[in-house]
Amino acid sequence: MKFGKADFQKTQISIAAAVLMCAAGAAAVVVAMERTKTAKIAQTAISKDRNEFESKLNQVRNEENEIKQKSQQFNNLEVRGVIGEEQRLDWVELVKDIRDKRRLTDLQYEISPQRPLDANQGSGLNFYASAMKLQVKLLHEEDLTRLLDDLRSQAKALILVKSCNVSRLPRVAGERSASPAHLQADCLIDWITLREAVPK
Repeated sequence: MKFGKADFQKTQISIAAAVLMCAAGAAAVVVAMERTKTAKIAQTAISKDRNEFESKLNQVRNEENEIKQKSQQFNNLEVRGVIGEEQRLDWVELVKDIRDKRRLTDLQYEISPQRPLDANQGSGLNFYASAMKLQVKLLHEEDLTRLLDDLRSQAKALILVKSCNVSRLPRVAGERSASPAHLQADCLIDWITLREAVPK
């Protein structure tokens, strides 16, 4: 079968329609691809914004939890009497009570003047320390650990034991001692409080 000029004229409209349909299909594909690309860019931007928002939200939650924890710590210190002016009379009474409760026959101490812990104090609350030299005669080492535990749990200050030297008391042959103590502890303890900086 031969394809003549007359046949070409008959199919001209169909060919033109097919070309137009191919062009329209190609245009639709291009438009679809552009829209897909635009949608992906928009989705990436939305995903980035959402991640940033979630990150900021998590940061706010973490800061809120941190503030709550610090607020609770501050309240605990305030209730305990650590914040404010140091309460030396209470400290003295506490040491006497522990001495009597633990039956420590020979306990001597000396408290030095208060000093700032940080030389470069800020304008808000600052830490201050009063050093105590403590000398106590012991029946055994456990007496010392109990004494220090009592101070840490009951003092209206934070107790920082800087040093404790325990030595055996000398026994003189044939001499009967009135005290049953075998050891002596010499300790240096910081009583730490928190209060407003003193203006210079």
